[in-house]
Amino acid sequence: MKDSLFIKAAFSEKTERPPVWMMRQAGRFMPEYWEIKNKYSFLEMCKTPEIAADVTMLPVDLLGIDAAILFCDILVTGEAMGGDLDFIQGVGPKFANPVRNEKDINNLRVDCIDKLQYVADAIKVIQQRLNGTIPLIGFAGAPFTVMSYLIEGGSSKDFKKTKLFIHNEPKLAHQLLSKIASVTADYLNLQIAAGVNAVQLFDSWALALCWDDYKEFSHKYNVEIISKLNRKDVPVISFCKGSSVFAPLMAEAKPDVISVDWNADLKDIKHRLPSGIAVQGNLDPHILYAEKHVIKDRIHRLFERMRGEEGFIFNLGHGIMPDIPFDHVKYAIEVVKEFRY
Repeated sequence: MKDSLFIKAAFSEKTERPPVWMMRQAGRFMPEYWEIKNKYSFLEMCKTPEIAADVTMLPVDLLGIDAAILFCDILVTGEAMGGDLDFIQGVGPKFANPVRNEKDINNLRVDCIDKLQYVADAIKVIQQRLNGTIPLIGFAGAPFTVMSYLIEGGSSKDFKKTKLFIHNEPKLAHQLLSKIASVTADYLNLQIAAGVNAVQLFDSWALALCWDDYKEFSHKYNVEIISKLNRKDVPVISFCKGSSVFAPLMAEAKPDVISVDWNADLKDIKHRLPSGIAVQGNLDPHILYAEKHVIKDRIHRLFERMRGEEGFIFNLGHGIMPDIPFDHVKYAIEVVKEFRY
């Protein structure tokens, strides 16, 4: 994989054009995804290696991206630890047994990696199908984000319960975060051992935190996880909503790549990071709703801004929305692949 555009850019090597993949690239904007989704529950899709491989391969076959990302979910670690997880159509993920007190935290297991073997099995199937053509990215949810779902019992707009918990019960919050961090490091190493070529840590809800709370309840554990990874030849990408604010701290965890949301000037972020840390991003996914000439203009504008910068992976500032037209996504990828520095 050393000749892969994606791996080269992730390790801040020179590439003739930016490599491209997109968060949620195998998602609900694809009719082919719904053909599979209408036959199985979301967790069945994640837990059946052949189906997870089918979904992972959709953007490889239909979009021609430069890296595949494992089809799974950030909350499988929470479930493996003892969370009663379900995905409800139109609502999203729900934990039927949310964490409320010390007893609930004590009930969560750390020795649970055997419950995630289906992910390793899926990776092996996917790598057989990819057959060395492009890299496969594995991933996990960062401890703060997973904790927020465990405490809220699902998605949240204001994270009120989570923030009350970290402020009123900081000792218990650290106890919980420490458990999740331990499982997350083991889980990412399981994926690396199974054959992924890169990993991404998703701290999707870090933006809910102020600077001091991010440092104490998120960053600290991301540092711990990244330090434990068997990362030889496997680039580590750190992503959070809020990376435009938290990037200097994120760099202290020593990832190879920081994935940046769309609120920042990407070149400015790159220049504020230590040399050798690549950036990924950061097109506003809403631009993919726009007319094609707008999409092309915005991608070229970003590329001209990043001209001469080594270590740049094109991606969105967050995931593709379900109602973005498929042909707009395909067009955006074609624009990227036709570009040359």
